Amino acid sequence: MKEKDYIRDIAEIHSMMERSSKFLSLSGWAGVLAGIYALSGAYIAYMLFHFNPVQIAYSNPELPANLSKVVILAIIILTLTIGSAILLSSKKANKRGENLWNPTSKHLLISMAVPLISGGILILILISQGLIGLIAPFTLIFYGLALYNAGRYTYGDLKILGLIEIGLGVISSYYVEYGLILWAVGFGIMHIIYGIHLYYKYEK
Repeated sequence: MKEKDYIRDIAEIHSMMERSSKFLSLSGWAGVLAGIYALSGAYIAYMLFHFNPVQIAYSNPELPANLSKVVILAIIILTLTIGSAILLSSKKANKRGENLWNPTSKHLLISMAVPLISGGILILILISQGLIGLIAPFTLIFYGLALYNAGRYTYGDLKILGLIEIGLGVISSYYVEYGLILWAVGFGIMHIIYGIHLYYKYEK
């Protein structure tokens, strides 16, 4: 009996240490929704706005049509993704009796902010220089770096997703004509797969 109590106490201590050092309120469904948003955005950009860069550089008069609409679409997708992540993660944290905003979540955001902000600035520079074909590769690479960093403070599986995103970004920087497809795979399909994996492994 005592041995079982010891094992139970050790398990509880381990669980407490993990909760204090890891952000475990990340929702798998948020990943699924992010993937759906991304796939919908890629479809709209391609079918409605006819946006699909096939070369790296464009002179200003020849920039892909409806670029401003694509940028607005990207902002909408980003807003929906962040909003869904906060809402669903908050619900999960409340169910676990935890605060969503804590020292661990702060470290998580800081670790992601550096590559995301630097990548965002670089993408604005690319747009201003007409290097439209590099937008998809660079968003994948810098987002992958952010996910890899975040893996230190939440589920380690996130590092694998980050490496996949980086790999897709490197590939799409070489095969620029497939940039939008690879972007849809990275932000859409991979998010859905990861979200389902996260749900069944840690939440169900």
